[in-house]
Amino acid sequence: MSLTDARPETATPTTGTAMRDVSGEPAATPQPWAPLKVARAEIEAEIERLAAAPRPANGRRGSRIVHPSAVAPGLGLAPGVAVTIEVLNPGEETAPLRENAHRVEIGIRGRGRIEVADTAIDLAHLDVANLPSMQPFRFRNDGTDVWARLSYSNAPLLEKLGVHYAEDLPVSWRPSPDDAPAAATQDSEKVAYTRATAPDVAIGTQGARLRGYEFLVDIEVVESRALHWPWAEVAPHLSREAGDGKRTIMAYYNPATQRRQGATHSFFVTASAMPAGRPPRPRGRGHRHSSVAINYHFAGSGVSTVDGVDIAWEAGDLLLSAPGWLEHAHYEGPDGLAVYTVQDHPLHIGMESLVWQEKMGGPVLALGSEAGQTGYVGPREAGA
Repeated sequence: MSLTDARPETATPTTGTAMRDVSGEPAATPQPWAPLKVARAEIEAEIERLAAAPRPANGRRGSRIVHPSAVAPGLGLAPGVAVTIEVLNPGEETAPLRENAHRVEIGIRGRGRIEVADTAIDLAHLDVANLPSMQPFRFRNDGTDVWARLSYSNAPLLEKLGVHYAEDLPVSWRPSPDDAPAAATQDSEKVAYTRATAPDVAIGTQGARLRGYEFLVDIEVVESRALHWPWAEVAPHLSREAGDGKRTIMAYYNPATQRRQGATHSFFVTASAMPAGRPPRPRGRGHRHSSVAINYHFAGSGVSTVDGVDIAWEAGDLLLSAPGWLEHAHYEGPDGLAVYTVQDHPLHIGMESLVWQEKMGGPVLALGSEAGQTGYVGPREAGA
């Protein structure tokens, strides 16, 4: 089915408008979910179960991890965020798809190929790739082992809004230059109403403007491409030995996200590496932020203290380590750690809702809307 073939869904108007009196209600307070750990053994068992099951007609073997507090529509590991264990056996491929959700893919077993838009990405163990919205994609296992990925998506948010759109594509689809995202061109001599000819009028003296509708229906295009961060290229930039002076945390940046600093327009991804032999971090207060954080630990061990409760983790564990606005702190074990963290920072920056409190009892900052943590040193690095 294509967009042009789609027929609008019929809807029956709702009757009986309800009014809720909110006069005098107190100011809103965050309602965070509890932290949740999915142990390595659970993940591995689910990979084996999916691999042993009959192949679905569309080839998509997957299990979405659902938090006990999630309610439909919009089931996810965190509010608005899905993490799905996706599996392909050797020689298998998925039917091509495109959707208005976007994804972050992390390889956790085996290897395979992602075909997306006009390109192909060979995703190895611990590699990361992003899949932009509404660009065709399929997955193919061209290796000899089961290929498993953690697929992070903003689909639950779109489901909650009632606008998650997806369409199957012909099985013959293959990447081609015609599928590449491109900036639209306008011929003002042939088209009467364009951004170039639309009104754009100053209102008042503080910067407000009045614009023609053309600016809304023909938005300036910012190219968004599928990108690949091979772990083999990323790892040398992170600390490997205590005292080597390298960074312990780095962000995966997609230029299409601009000031939102994301790997996608909803998610940023960081890789952290704390080598063995570092002095242990003293226990103390943590910090908190409105964005959620989900950690996939792939080396080492440690403890996260979330809302005053210690949660031990080891390599292979997945942890909702920072539900929105819960105080949290992380402490690596003597064997160090390596971890991917996925957070919905860019979404909050775009909504001006990213509030951050680095020191409990200190100021609450609106990051991206006011001056932030200039001169910031991470608590692990500072040893505080």
